[in-house]
Amino acid sequence: MVLQILFGVLVFVMALGIPIAWCLGIAGLAGLMAMGSVPLSIVPQKMFSGMDIFPMLCLPFFILAGEFMGHGSIGDRLLRFAMVCVGRVRGGLSLANVLNSMFFGGITGSATADASSVGAIEYKLMVKSGYDAPFSAAITAASSCMGPIIPPSLPVVIYAVAVSGVSIGGLFAAGLIPGILIGLALMVACYVISIRRGYPKREEPVTFKEFVSVTWEASLALILPVIIFGGIVFGIFTPTEAAAVAAVYSFIVSCFIYRDVKLSELPGIFYRAGVISAVVMMIIATANIFGVVIAYERVASMLQSLVEPLGYYGFLFTVNIIFLIVGMFMDQNPAILILAPVFAPIAVNLGIHPLHFGMMLIVNLVIGLLTPPLGQILFVVCSYSGVKFEDMVREVSVFIMVDILCLFLIAYIPFFTTFVPALLGYIR
Repeated sequence: MVLQILFGVLVFVMALGIPIAWCLGIAGLAGLMAMGSVPLSIVPQKMFSGMDIFPMLCLPFFILAGEFMGHGSIGDRLLRFAMVCVGRVRGGLSLANVLNSMFFGGITGSATADASSVGAIEYKLMVKSGYDAPFSAAITAASSCMGPIIPPSLPVVIYAVAVSGVSIGGLFAAGLIPGILIGLALMVACYVISIRRGYPKREEPVTFKEFVSVTWEASLALILPVIIFGGIVFGIFTPTEAAAVAAVYSFIVSCFIYRDVKLSELPGIFYRAGVISAVVMMIIATANIFGVVIAYERVASMLQSLVEPLGYYGFLFTVNIIFLIVGMFMDQNPAILILAPVFAPIAVNLGIHPLHFGMMLIVNLVIGLLTPPLGQILFVVCSYSGVKFEDMVREVSVFIMVDILCLFLIAYIPFFTTFVPALLGYIR
C-alpha cells in the first residue's frame, strides 16, 4: 500500500507540472506518512545528509566552469577547429557539429549547455549552408547528448554520490570510449544521410597555415579536459579539487586571455551557476527522502528476487529496457538518485563491475533526453530553431536508434567501459 501511495503521488504531482525536486519531496513525505512508524522529523535530517557529502562540491565548480566556457567564444573556436578537421567530407558541417559537441561536452559536461549555446550557432550555420532545418536541428540535439558521457560529467558525480564506493575518476575514465563510440556512430549516420540527400561539403582545401591558426585558437579550450582528467588520474588533485581548478582556469581564459567575458558580466554568471547548483542540490535532498521509503519497503530485495533469475545477460537486457522507459518520463538526475542505489547492488551480485553498470545507466538516461514526451533537449533546440516538434522527432529517430545500438554494445561488451579504467589502475 505504501509503494502504491509513493508512486501514485509522484505520478500525480508530475502530471500537474510541479518541478521534479518538489515532486520527489511530496511523494516521499506522503510515503512516510502512509508508513506511520517513521517520525517526520527524519525529513530535514535526510535532506541535509543527502547534500552534506564532500564530493558534492564538484557540482557547483563544474557548473561554474561550464558557465564561463559557454558564455564566451569557446564554442566558436571549437567549431572552427572541428570544421577544419572534417569539413572536406560530404556533409562535413554535420560531422563537425558532432565533433564539436564531443569537445564542448568534455568542457561543460552538460547536454543542455551544449544545445543552448554552441548548438544555436551550429544550427544556423548548417541551415545557411544548405542543410534541411529538421535535420540540422535533430543532429544538433543528438550530438549535444554526448556531454553527460564524455568526462567531466555532472551525472557521473551524481551517480558516485548515489552509489557509495564508486570512484568518480574511474567513472570519468569509463566514459571515454563510450563517448567516442557514440560520436563516431553519429558521424557515420550523418555521412550516410548526407550522401543520400546530397548535402554540401567544403570545396577549398585546408591550408597548413589555416590549420595551425585554428588549432592554436582552440588550444586553450582543448587543454581543459586534459587538465581535469589527467590531474585526477595521476593523483595531482582529487575530483573536487579538479573542479575548482577547472573553474579558475575557465575564469582566467575567458576573462583575461580570450577577453570575451567582461568583469561586469560576472554577477550574472555566478547567479546562473548558483541557481543551477541549487536546483541539483534540492533534487538530491528530496530524492533522499524518496529513497528512505524505498529502503524501508525493501524494494531492492523484491527486485533482486525478480531479476536475478534472469542471469547476467537477461538482467542487462531488462535493466536497459527499464531505464530507456524511465528516461522518457523522468530527468536523468532524479532517475539516477532513485534507481542507481536499487539496481547497482544487484548488478554487482551478478558479476557486473560497478563502473560498467554506472556508465551503462548514464548512457541509458542520456538517450532519454532525446525521447518524447519529456525530450528535454528536443524542446531546447525547438525553442530557437522554430522547427516543429513532430518534424524533429521524425528526424532524430534515426539518431536515437544509433544511440540504442551503441548502448547495447556498451552493455554487452564490458571492454568499452572497463578498458581505460583498468589501464589507469581503477580496476585491478
